[in-house]
Amino acid sequence: MELTRGSAVPPGARTVDPVTLEVVNQRLQSIADEMETSLCRSAFSSIVKEAMDASSALFDRRGNTLAQAAALPGHLGMMIPAVRRILEAFPSATMRPGDVYAFNEVYEGGTHLPDITVVVPVFWDREVVALSVTMAHHQDVGGAAPGSTPPNATEIFAEGLRLPPVRLLVDGRPNRDVWEILRLNTRVPETLLGDLRAQLAAGNIGRRRLEELRGEYPAATLLAAFDELQDYAERLTRLAVEQIPDGDYAFEDFLDHDGVERDRPLRIRATVSVRGSRLCVDFAGTDAQAKGPVNSVPASTMSAVYYVVRALAGSRVPNNQGCYRCVEIEAPEGTLVNPLPPAPVGLRSYTIKRIVDVLQGALAQALPDRIPAASHGQISLMLVGGRRKETNKLWVGFLGVPFSGGGGARPAKDGIDVVETDINNCTSYPIEACEMESPVQFDRLQLWTDSGGAGTYRGGLGYVAVCRWTGGPVVFSHRRDRHNFRPWGLYGGRPAPLCRTVVVRRDGRAEELPSKILTHLDEGDTLQFFTTGGGGYGDPLARDPDRVLADVLDGRVSVEAARRDYGVVLDPSGTRVDRAATLALRAQPRHGAGPA
Repeated sequence: MELTRGSAVPPGARTVDPVTLEVVNQRLQSIADEMETSLCRSAFSSIVKEAMDASSALFDRRGNTLAQAAALPGHLGMMIPAVRRILEAFPSATMRPGDVYAFNEVYEGGTHLPDITVVVPVFWDREVVALSVTMAHHQDVGGAAPGSTPPNATEIFAEGLRLPPVRLLVDGRPNRDVWEILRLNTRVPETLLGDLRAQLAAGNIGRRRLEELRGEYPAATLLAAFDELQDYAERLTRLAVEQIPDGDYAFEDFLDHDGVERDRPLRIRATVSVRGSRLCVDFAGTDAQAKGPVNSVPASTMSAVYYVVRALAGSRVPNNQGCYRCVEIEAPEGTLVNPLPPAPVGLRSYTIKRIVDVLQGALAQALPDRIPAASHGQISLMLVGGRRKETNKLWVGFLGVPFSGGGGARPAKDGIDVVETDINNCTSYPIEACEMESPVQFDRLQLWTDSGGAGTYRGGLGYVAVCRWTGGPVVFSHRRDRHNFRPWGLYGGRPAPLCRTVVVRRDGRAEELPSKILTHLDEGDTLQFFTTGGGGYGDPLARDPDRVLADVLDGRVSVEAARRDYGVVLDPSGTRVDRAATLALRAQPRHGAGPA
C-alpha cells in the first residue's frame, strides 16, 4: 500500500515579500511553542506535565501543517492524518465558532488509543482559515490494563476507548454525551478530563494568537504566506535530499518480540531510494503484522520517516508540511508498518524507534560523515496501576525511571549519556516526582559503566536504576526493547550491551523479565533496570588512549574494558596509561571483538 506520494510545487510568482514571510513564519512557530508550554504546565497527568508527551501545532484550513512546537519529533506526521480525518467528518464549511473536535481511532488516522487529538477551528470574518491542534498521550483510556497499553494485547479492543471524530464542544458548550463517555471509559477520570481541558486551553491560545495576527496583516497576505512558507520548506528540503548520492540503500534491524509470541523476533527492513530531490522509503521485506501490540499504523510509520527527512533538512527549514512533499512511503498492507484491523498497536513506539534505526542504518551508507551509530533504541515506559490502600480508589502511574539511554556515537564525537534520541523528546520523569506520586523508593540511579559501545568515538552511556516497591499489589506493564538485539555500531564501532530488567521478589527469588510482559508487583519487591547505551563509531583501537583513561577515571569505562575493547593498558595505580604495553597490545591480532 502506498501511504504518501510526493508532489512538485507548481511554479508561481512570490506574492509576499521575504521579510514579511519570515516574520509570519517566526510568529507561527512562537504560537505553537506557547501552546505547548500552556498544555504541559496546565496538564494533570505526569506523562504530560513531567514527561511532556504532547505536541501542539497550527494547520491551514486544508489540513496541512503550518508550524509545530519544538516538542516530540515523533508527532511530526502523526497529527496530519488525524486532522484530515476530522476535516473529512466535519468539513470546514460546517464548522461554527465555539465548536471543538476530538479523535483517536487508530485505523482511521490515529496512532495509538492514548493519543487524543483536539482541534480548535480559527475563524477570520466568519470563515475557517486555520486549525489550532494539540495531541496528548492520556494516562489511561480504559482497556485491559492500567495505562491502556497492555503488552499482551492481541486485539485493539483490549487497548481502550476508540473515539471517532466527535465534537467536544458545541457552540462553546461541552458536549455532555461525549464527556460522559470519556469519563466512564478511564480508570482516572479526573486526570483524563483535566488533560483534555489543558488541550482545550492550549488550542484556544493558538486561536486567539492567530486572531491577533489577523489584526496586524491583511487576511490575503497571511493566507498567501501560509502557502508560500510550505513551498519554501519544500524547496529547502529538496535541496537537502539532492545532497544524498543517488542510489538504493537497504538496512534491517529487529524488535525482540511482540509481547505475545516471545520466541519470535520481528524484522523491519527498508530500502531508501534517492533520485535527485525525491526520496522513497520502501518497507518490502518487513515481517507480517504481529499478534501482539507492536504494530505501527500508517500515521506512526509516517512519523518515523518524516523525522529522518526533517533531521536531514536541518533546523533552518520551516517546520511545516512542505518538508514532506518530496517523500514517498511504500508500506505493504498486513505488515508491522501497516497492519490490518483489529491488530493491537499500543506498543508501536518501539517499532517507530526501530524504523528510525533502520532508516539511519540505510542512510549511513550514503552519508557516513553525518549519520550516528544506533542509539539505545527503546523507551523505558513502565506503567503501574491498582487501588490505593488509603482510599481504595483506582490509580494509574509510572514507575519513574528515565525514558532514555545512551545516544549513538557520532562521526566526530562521542554519544551523549542518558538522553532522549531521535523521535522521542520526552523529558526524563524525575524520581522525586515518582516517589511523591507512587509508593516506590529509589536506592540507586547512576550511569552504567561499559554500556556505551566501544569505538574511535564511544557510544553514550545508559543507566542502572534500583528501586523498591513499598505499596500494595499492582499490575505492572513492563514495556521495553533491546533485551535481545544490541544497538549496532558503525565502521568498526562495537555494539552496546543488551538491556536487562530483574525483579527480586520479597522472598528473595530473582526473575529476569522479558522486554515486554504484563506482570505484578507486591510490597517489598525490588526492581533492577539496566538500560543500554549507544553503539560506537570507528575502530576502538584508534581511540586516543588518554581519552580512554579519562573514561576510566570518570567511571564510564572499566579497566577491563579499556584493555579488552580499546587495547589500552593502565599502570597498577589505574591512573596512567602504560604506553609501551598499550602499543604492544594494539599491535597484536585482535581477539574477541564483537560485530559492528
